[in-house]
Amino acid sequence: MTAERGGPPAQHQPTQPGREHAMSPRPDYAPRFPGSGRLAGEAALITGGDSGIGRATAVSFAREGADVAIVYLEEAQDAAETAAAVEAEGRRCLRLPGDVRDPAFCREAAARTVEAFGRLDVLVNDAAEQHVTEAIEDITPEQLEATFRTNIFGYVYMIQAALAHMRAGGRIVNCGSVTAVRGSPHLVDYSATKGAIMALTRSLAKPLAARGIRINGVAPGPIWTPLIPATFPAEHVQDFGTKTPMGRPGQPNEVASCFLFLACADSSYVTGQFLHPNGGDAIGS
Repeated sequence: MTAERGGPPAQHQPTQPGREHAMSPRPDYAPRFPGSGRLAGEAALITGGDSGIGRATAVSFAREGADVAIVYLEEAQDAAETAAAVEAEGRRCLRLPGDVRDPAFCREAAARTVEAFGRLDVLVNDAAEQHVTEAIEDITPEQLEATFRTNIFGYVYMIQAALAHMRAGGRIVNCGSVTAVRGSPHLVDYSATKGAIMALTRSLAKPLAARGIRINGVAPGPIWTPLIPATFPAEHVQDFGTKTPMGRPGQPNEVASCFLFLACADSSYVTGQFLHPNGGDAIGS
């Protein structure tokens, strides 16, 4: 992790969700502290787990004793690197390529996780897509549907699938965004989905609490992940994160600690809430 102010070098990737192995510099995903067994013997399912925040969360969970299943679209090289990092922590990693927009795949992913590990204790919804537009009139029906299907339909489908297997004591952690609260004029549909994720999380807190399951979320600010060079033009990337009070983008391992807190017993009296690792932006929600 670097504490230096400033953005990354100018760079661009032509397709989403992006490739971590093609980024410069590579994001910092390694856990920064020794594990203490906070997820010992448990199993987690993480969407978008091949790279970025999902990778950092997978490795963090493994260091704390969890076996991890990672869902990814088709980024096989990144997924293999994540699996190797999980296995280096002494835990098992199940790779599940597929599309979270497909409810049948989500059911299969949850079932295969239980088949491999014998249980499903934690679900992390992290998969996302975003597209830059100058005005709302530029958002096509195809873009609108794709963004909502990935970012909110996929969350609902995966929660439904996980709840078929999750027992009392289970935890769900959803990835939101600072844009859910402050908005973004160039990511209007993406911001709308992140607001929906926040409402979804809060709406499910009470009924899931009755089943002994906690659900929370993390709303990151600008984090250096493959989605950034795959979304923005190169000249925008070099300014990424520099307008935060800290003057830099965050690293995935600076966000994974929030997911870990909400996934373990440290947060046993927390549900329906969001954490805000965003470099210092004041958030009143």
